[in-house]
Amino acid sequence: MIELWGRKNSYNVQKVLWTLDELNIEYKHQDVGSQVGDLETPEFLQLNPRARIPVLVDDGSVVWESNTIVRYLCAAYGKNLLWLDNPLQRSYADRWMDWELATLQPDFMGLFWGFYRKPQNKRDSGQIEQSKLRCEQHFAMLDKHLEHHDYLAGETFSMGDIPAATSLYRYFEMGMAVEKPANLMAWYQRLSARKAFQQTIMTPFTELQGREQY
Repeated sequence: MIELWGRKNSYNVQKVLWTLDELNIEYKHQDVGSQVGDLETPEFLQLNPRARIPVLVDDGSVVWESNTIVRYLCAAYGKNLLWLDNPLQRSYADRWMDWELATLQPDFMGLFWGFYRKPQNKRDSGQIEQSKLRCEQHFAMLDKHLEHHDYLAGETFSMGDIPAATSLYRYFEMGMAVEKPANLMAWYQRLSARKAFQQTIMTPFTELQGREQY
């Protein structure tokens, strides 16, 4: 039995939840990260010395870092589904996953934390505006790419879509006016029709509003 450690409303945990559901994998959920200090217990630090979620345990083997877990699950359980056998085609998925982690996620999290997670009286309007501008630039680039492709790695849904698209629901629903390019929105609509996306990503997150620590 696979075990997933992490709180379900964590951005990075949601990447893994979506992948598990897409692959119809049964798993046991261990809710950690919901209380201060529960990532510093000896039990959890033995799994991940970085004290970060998510962590996946598969038959005694431990995998951490969200995008690495997504790749692992797709390689182990998603061949002919989310894992592309052709190395060149798979490289398209890999590059968008790496781009999400290095470029999109820092700016999206800066916007989400700066605007949504901070109490209103503590918001830095300059920081919020800069993060918003960078996010709009990132999504504009995705929009241009999606002008010629239905999904990030080509014409079929793959692991390459999951990390970048995990941000979309919160981006559009956190109460801030943002640009909505046509190709990006068409991609979002295709993803929103997927049951796994509905169940794991399109979920309420109001408990995070104005909450600086978790």
